[in-house]
Amino acid sequence: MSGDTDIEVSALAINVTVPGALRWTDTRRGEEFTLTTLNVRLLPSGHLAAKAYGRPTAGGRGNYVSFSVPDRPELAKLIAEAADRAGSMWAAHQGLR
Repeated sequence: MSGDTDIEVSALAINVTVPGALRWTDTRRGEEFTLTTLNVRLLPSGHLAAKAYGRPTAGGRGNYVSFSVPDRPELAKLIAEAADRAGSMWAAHQGLR
């Protein structure tokens, strides 16, 4: 390969556990979910996008449904810090095992 321009990376995504104090609930189709995980993607523009996932508050498996992440400064900070941490981890990779 002759350089970075020959390699097409189609997606960069990380999963982030939402700390207990930052978790929230949302409702879909009459069922309440507690949101515990964020899926954060790096867009081609360099910006971040995130969706939240969780489990039904009443228990059980429930459907794997995405929710919007509320516009809260503490969640934006978590997302940015997680992206920075993931970048550091990727940069320090040790190759295939």
